[in-house]
Amino acid sequence: MKKKSFIQSVLVIVLAVLSSCTNEKITLESLLQEMTDRETLTHFPEPAYTIKQYSSYDQRSISADQEGWFANSDYTHFIREETNNGRREFVLLDTDGPGAIVRYWMTFAGTGASEGTMRIYIDNKPEPVIEDSVLKVLSGGLLAEEPLSTSVSPKTDYQRRGHNLYLPLPYAKHCKITYECDSVKIDDNHRKPSVYYNINYRTYKKGTQVESFSREVLDRAVSVIKSTAESLKNPDIDISQTKRYPKSIILHPEDTLIFNLESKDQAIRKLLINLDAKDINQALRSTVLAVSFDGKQTVWCPIGDFFGTGYQIYQSNTWYSEVSQDGLMISRWVMPFREKCLIKIINYGSQKITLDAAVHISDYAWNRSSMYFGTSWHEYHHLSSYLPEEKQIDSWHFDVNYVTLKGQGLYVGDALTVFNTADAWWGEGDEKIFVDDDTFPSCIGTGTEDYYGYAWCRPETFSHPFIAQPTGKGNFHPGMTVNMRYRSLDAMPFNQKIRSDMEMWHWAKTTINFAMTSYWYAMPGFTSNINPEPETVKKQVRILLQINL
Repeated sequence: MKKKSFIQSVLVIVLAVLSSCTNEKITLESLLQEMTDRETLTHFPEPAYTIKQYSSYDQRSISADQEGWFANSDYTHFIREETNNGRREFVLLDTDGPGAIVRYWMTFAGTGASEGTMRIYIDNKPEPVIEDSVLKVLSGGLLAEEPLSTSVSPKTDYQRRGHNLYLPLPYAKHCKITYECDSVKIDDNHRKPSVYYNINYRTYKKGTQVESFSREVLDRAVSVIKSTAESLKNPDIDISQTKRYPKSIILHPEDTLIFNLESKDQAIRKLLINLDAKDINQALRSTVLAVSFDGKQTVWCPIGDFFGTGYQIYQSNTWYSEVSQDGLMISRWVMPFREKCLIKIINYGSQKITLDAAVHISDYAWNRSSMYFGTSWHEYHHLSSYLPEEKQIDSWHFDVNYVTLKGQGLYVGDALTVFNTADAWWGEGDEKIFVDDDTFPSCIGTGTEDYYGYAWCRPETFSHPFIAQPTGKGNFHPGMTVNMRYRSLDAMPFNQKIRSDMEMWHWAKTTINFAMTSYWYAMPGFTSNINPEPETVKKQVRILLQINL
């Protein structure tokens, strides 16, 4: 009897501890801590939340079977116009809590478009908690320093950049964002000037405790904001507590380098690869990383695409990946496993390659919320950028799929490697991400470059912790472009399925290569619609000199 009573007491204590953990209040500081804790992504979120997006997308986009699905006037669309204290304000976001704004992007064109005032109202209070110039708020450092408040590319004229705010803005009851701009004129035929926006926000499950953003909260969090910014600027990890497994080899065609890691409750913390070959461009595409965790293969991706450099070496440094000028490629994704991990680096090419690789692993506390890391890749090779007339509904544009996953998990990023063959922009297309039972996308955007954080098709390079364009040579002209978007607070949970699509919306009727890489975490038992494509990675990569102009 005493033993039974003791066990019951222990269970009560354990449940109380678990309850206190799951009921911990969401604050600005806790969100910033989550942003820089890579291991957080390996666990299905608790408390549960959804990610959705308000954007200025063309409101004619209603359904894939209706005219307007590929409508492209994705600017100066607002929820409504309202008058506040005599001011004309356009409402960009209006949502109930508990929640948090986790990513905010804007760009502008036309006289006076960016000269307005942004206001953020929290918990239905009549006075805004933030009220200032829109560019100061988003990218001017009013609320936070780089890279939490940024504009890209720094090589682009300021007015042609994408303006990004990554500082989270939590709210307990409600959030409304407005824009006051005297230049905005809207009638039945015109919307001027051009105001584009994408706002990602979390909505937590009912009952989640959230401390609302305020000036007092911002002042209190100054040191945490600063330390977060410093961490993001210096993304390398401490490997002093990891076990390192290095290997060097010459891989002949069809050869495979294998790391067979058999150790319980571990996680890959860092993966480094450097390869050399006579044709390095082809080697980056024809050499494939394949990883299995506990007997299930979840990663299959060409080396270059996995690390975000396409099939040419271009320097970048993000929170999750790094490519140096000398060709060293680094992954910082946390990849947990319970019992074993099998890493294969496979040479599908026709040439030998010299390969240096190293894996760092350390202890990981696997529990019921833990998920496996996954990466899918596929290329639409020699893809026609337009539909034949007999297949068109209202235009010659169409949707292409990054990946469709079934199960429970977290969508954490994607990358594009595009080879353009025309003197025209290829990326007018909007992202359309369907989660669970969505009949309309949880996220629908305003353009491919907007999704990747920059603007106006600009080719200038940039590298940021969560977005990057290592090369934009193919944006306006024939050549290769690589775009990356990695997610942290804007990672998208799914309980049943997720379908991530992008419109193929090229200004020219031409043929291109469109390689799509997706990153996710998923619970055991998930399925993916993307399978390995060994024959595709064997195909000759295209570089500018190979185009017949």
